[in-house]
Amino acid sequence: MAIARFYCPIPLAPGQTARLTETVSRHALGALRLRVGDGLVLFNGDGTECEAELVQGGREAQARVLSCRAVSRESPLTVTLAQGISSGERMDYTLQKAVELGIARIQPLTMRRTVVRLDADKRVRRRAHWQGVVMSACEQCGRVRLPVVEEIRDFNDWLATAEAEIGLRLLLDPAASTRLRDLPPPVAPLVLLAGPEGGLDPAERKAAIERGFQPINLGPRILRTETAAVAALAAMQALWGDS
Repeated sequence: MAIARFYCPIPLAPGQTARLTETVSRHALGALRLRVGDGLVLFNGDGTECEAELVQGGREAQARVLSCRAVSRESPLTVTLAQGISSGERMDYTLQKAVELGIARIQPLTMRRTVVRLDADKRVRRRAHWQGVVMSACEQCGRVRLPVVEEIRDFNDWLATAEAEIGLRLLLDPAASTRLRDLPPPVAPLVLLAGPEGGLDPAERKAAIERGFQPINLGPRILRTETAAVAALAAMQALWGDS
C-alpha cells in the first residue's frame, strides 16, 4: 500500500511537529484510517518531501517530521494552460489531469461561449475550489510543487497581455492543419490555449492568431473541452517532455 501524502503549507524540517489542517486530518484519520504511529509524507510546495509519523489524532492531527529530501518530479516542459472555463466536474477533471501531466500554471478564462457565469464572490470561491483540486492532484501524483491557479480573467483582457508570455503559443483548433509533431521541440516556456464548451468563437480565434498563437489539430475526431487540453498535454509530454 502506498504511503499517504499530504500538502502542509508551513515550513517543514526534521524534528518539527507539524499541525495538519482539519481537512487533511479528517481525510487521514477518517477516510484512510491512519492511527498514531503510522507513517505519512508531507510536502509544502518548496520542492522537498518529508517522511513523518502521526503523533496525535483528533480534528487537528499532528505529525512529527523525521527526515526531508529534495525530489525532482517536475516536467522538463514549463506549460501554462489557458483554459476556457467549463461547467462543474468538467473543469475539475481538466485541472486534475493537467496537474498529473505536469502543468506549471493554470489561467482560467471567461470566453464568449463560456456557459458558467460567475460574479465576483463566486469567482473567488471557484478559484479556491480549483486550487484545492490542484492540491489533491499533487498529493495523489507525487508532485512537490503546486501549480498556481491564477485569478479568472476575461479572454480579451488576458490576450492583450499575452505578448509578454515567453516562448511558443499554441491554440487547440480542430480546423487547423498543423499537428504537434510538425513543430520543433520548445526551448522556452509555452502557453496552451483551450476553449470552453463550444470552443473559441471565430472572433476569439482570429484575435489569438493575430497575437501569435499557432493553431494545432489533435486528430480527426473533435474532443470535448474536458478532454482536449489533457490530450494535448499528454502528446506534448510524449513528444518533448517526460517520455
